[in-house]
Amino acid sequence: MKFNGLVPAVFTPMHADGSLNLDIIPAIVDHVLANNCCGVYICGSTGEAASLTCQERMLVAEHYINAVKGRIPTIVNVGHDCLADAQRLATHARDIKADMISAYQPNYFRCESLNALLACIKEICRGAPDLPFIYYHTPRAGSSFDMYEFLKAGKECIPSLAGIKFSTTNIHEYQECLLCQNGRFCMFFGTDPMLLSALSVGSKASIGTSFSFAAPVLNRVISCYRRGDMSGAQKWQGCSVAMTRILFKHRGLPAFKAMMKLIGLNCGPTRLPLVALIDAETASLKQELEEIGFFDWLEPDDKLHRVMEVKPEIIEQNRMVRG
Repeated sequence: MKFNGLVPAVFTPMHADGSLNLDIIPAIVDHVLANNCCGVYICGSTGEAASLTCQERMLVAEHYINAVKGRIPTIVNVGHDCLADAQRLATHARDIKADMISAYQPNYFRCESLNALLACIKEICRGAPDLPFIYYHTPRAGSSFDMYEFLKAGKECIPSLAGIKFSTTNIHEYQECLLCQNGRFCMFFGTDPMLLSALSVGSKASIGTSFSFAAPVLNRVISCYRRGDMSGAQKWQGCSVAMTRILFKHRGLPAFKAMMKLIGLNCGPTRLPLVALIDAETASLKQELEEIGFFDWLEPDDKLHRVMEVKPEIIEQNRMVRG
């Protein structure tokens, strides 16, 4: 299965009380398609999978796949601390006609060796041995193993291993993985503000949160790079970086989810333990985004009259705040 472009990690929409709001999912899918994205990644970190019950995850996956209607590939994250539940989610993903499954390593009791990680993945894949599997490599789950070694070892013991969602900043390791087995594996890059760096070493596809609400910005990075306009690619990547700084200043994922409301697709609050932005925080977020010109950047190319330059002082004011 060949991917070429952006794969949004989609949100799990919720009502104000935290219950699932499945009715809005077709509109989210229409938005993704309108922005020329090449797939969707369902129930990942962005989709708050760790805060959902298995039954809720199944419902969300079903509604996304039904809304997609086969127009773009669907990848369902089935990762879970309980491997039996992960396997059950994998079987369900197969039954509802997902195109691929994905999983991170168990979070609480983490794998102490590469062999332990491979054993966990092998157990998960038993639930859907015929579906291509994408390993979700993320520091959030404590994933610290060498992914080049993972691919070399995994191809021998996990027949369905198809690639990695590579969500770290180690570009040299990502490049090694791209070259592994003559490019056999599907290597999704997963750090949105570094998309241009990934393109420069041969990336063809990325999975990211910001593609759900800022796809026009990142699509311009790709199109400029591919036609040899490096200054244009750098400019648009700089816009992505400035946006990301503001979002992390406003607490990361709760701000990412609030962005959907700001573009007209209200996906509701985040669930505890993530504390949703209150109205005043959302207003502050919107104001800071307006100051850097973000909402102008979402205009189609034929209507984009100007792009506000990202001033150094604005970038400094909105430097990312990390815990």
